[in-house]
Amino acid sequence: MGVGTRFRYDGESVEVVEMAATAAGNEVVLKDGRGRLLRLSLKELLFSDRAVLITDQPGPSADDDQEIASVVLDRLQEGERRQVLERAGHVRELLTGFRSGSPELAGDGEPRGVYAPGGPLEPKYTAKAQELGVHVRTVKQWVADFRRHGEAGLAAKKKQSSGPAARADERWVETAMEVMAEHIGQSTPTRKIVIERTRARVIARHGPGCVRLPSQATAYRILSELERQHPLFRLSAKRNRDIADRPEGPHGKLRPTRPGEYVLMDTTRLDVFAFDPLTLRWVQAELTVAMDWYTRCITGLRVTPVSTKAVDASAVLFQCFRPRPAGRDWPRGALWPEHGIPRTVLVDVQGATGPGLASPPMVPETLVVDHGKVYVSEHLTSVCRRMGISLQPARLRTGRDKGPVERFFRTVREGLLEALPGYKGPDIHSRGDHPEGEAFFFLDELEAIIREWVAVAYHCRPHASLVDPGVPGLRMSPAAMFEHGMARAGYIEVPRDPHLAFEFLATKWRTVQHYGIEIDRRRYQGPGLPAPGIRSPHDGPGKNSWPFQADPDDITRIYFRDPATRAWHTLVWEHAPAMRMPLSEDALVFARKLAAAKHRYPDDRLAVAGLLERWNLGLGTTLAERRMALRLSREQASLDLPSTEEPSSLPSVRRALGHDRATEVEPEVWEDVEGGDDDEADDLDDDGFYADALEDV
Repeated sequence: MGVGTRFRYDGESVEVVEMAATAAGNEVVLKDGRGRLLRLSLKELLFSDRAVLITDQPGPSADDDQEIASVVLDRLQEGERRQVLERAGHVRELLTGFRSGSPELAGDGEPRGVYAPGGPLEPKYTAKAQELGVHVRTVKQWVADFRRHGEAGLAAKKKQSSGPAARADERWVETAMEVMAEHIGQSTPTRKIVIERTRARVIARHGPGCVRLPSQATAYRILSELERQHPLFRLSAKRNRDIADRPEGPHGKLRPTRPGEYVLMDTTRLDVFAFDPLTLRWVQAELTVAMDWYTRCITGLRVTPVSTKAVDASAVLFQCFRPRPAGRDWPRGALWPEHGIPRTVLVDVQGATGPGLASPPMVPETLVVDHGKVYVSEHLTSVCRRMGISLQPARLRTGRDKGPVERFFRTVREGLLEALPGYKGPDIHSRGDHPEGEAFFFLDELEAIIREWVAVAYHCRPHASLVDPGVPGLRMSPAAMFEHGMARAGYIEVPRDPHLAFEFLATKWRTVQHYGIEIDRRRYQGPGLPAPGIRSPHDGPGKNSWPFQADPDDITRIYFRDPATRAWHTLVWEHAPAMRMPLSEDALVFARKLAAAKHRYPDDRLAVAGLLERWNLGLGTTLAERRMALRLSREQASLDLPSTEEPSSLPSVRRALGHDRATEVEPEVWEDVEGGDDDEADDLDDDGFYADALEDV
């Protein structure tokens, strides 16, 4: 705008006669038709509803009913577009004498005599009408449309298509939408019952005969049109609820900028059956994974029978700091270099020898989880608090907040599980005739298969979502994205504490008595325990209480850190010598119930003996017993705990000191409990069960 621009201000026509910059801001002086002057700020003139711009030039406006030229021309078919271009050439020839509209681009024989530039337009209208075989009024209308809208004005006017819902009574359509919305949280109804409820509600609300009711066929067509806005009949009820829970605005998400900034953790039930090593029957299995959002690398995974516990989630989180060793026969491209070695000592990573790791080491900054019990438990939250990890719960029933890990579960099902025996499909409608009859994988075998598939296939395959905005068209794999992130953000060393696994165990606060420590009626003793009279330096939940780390999957021992020397000590349960394998907390509770039903004065010794006898006889047929046996049948514990002792490296000295008592175990006992795997007999000793599980690098 400037001097001479006209406005309609408070209903009167005014013109800008002066513009000036003052201390108060930019101001304009307006003059009306009677010569009166009005001074006001430029901001008020531009943004006030009292002022409307008056323009004599044709052009688009925000409130007109015309579509923009690109929309009109893009809707035309090829033949219609050629017709529009042909008409535009005739109109330009009529107005300028040249079909291109410019004398610089004149064609052969242009301009023709009757269409020479200048002169009256009426003879040209008549000549063009005779040339094209149309009426003169048609040619004049083309010229008017071309002047107003350009070539888009010469396109045929298409009416907006309207469906049956637009032709029906609005009150009936609104009531139908209301009835459909009420069924979102219910079972899927039929179209007939929705039509009947809509008709009854319309009559009750507006009275009989006040609303024109559509016919049965028209009502079906209206519901089919409304189905696009509120899905109710075609999709499953669960899918309809997911669509209804979508936010009205655009979907937002976190945008990681470096590896480890956001780590997603979730659990899903696997769509494949596994074998129960105790009863040799199929059993459900769950997969818990931790995924780095930036690289899509799987930094930890664990397969658990029946259900997942908080200790399993913490074990997956521990794998981010201490990855599992890779398999012996894995290809070299699937291995990750050893970590924990200072960069000043590490000379050549590519030429380093060793088994390698199954996943990249990661230091999580923020852990994104859902509201499952294992993720909001005190155990996992305390572990994250000790490790300095922020917890960010996702929104309720909003799977898109953890979209990458949800997509990974689908990739596992489509890329691996459906090729395995025992695959049962994503739902009951996709299940085969007898899929459990084909299952032969044990839980540890199933976890090994998934872990190898992740390292060999998933980490090395380019992903469509892993892109670099600076290199359009480049698709990277999670392994390549990890290298890209390390070059971009730098390498963050994970803690090198060899006893880091103890930080991921559950903390129990207890007082020291003359008999040792008591946890859930279990008494523990061992070297390094403070005397009963020493005052605790910790301000724990109880008076003069000390912190002890306990593993729910192995209650035969607990761990204590001396606050003075910062050394870890192992405290052994008084009934641990009767055990030849780890005993879970759930198993002991169940054993106490069995002993109470059988003996008049039961104790833990009788309970453990009765449970072992029951398992050795193969009577573990109940769901609770199978669940406990499954957790005990795993080759690896939930956490690879280091040994707190320093035994001699000589085998003869170890046997003499009692650190290696695995040879005393009878093979047949191992077969009954562990499904006949004699290769693991060396892991049955009490004191050295976790001796070589975590090496100090």
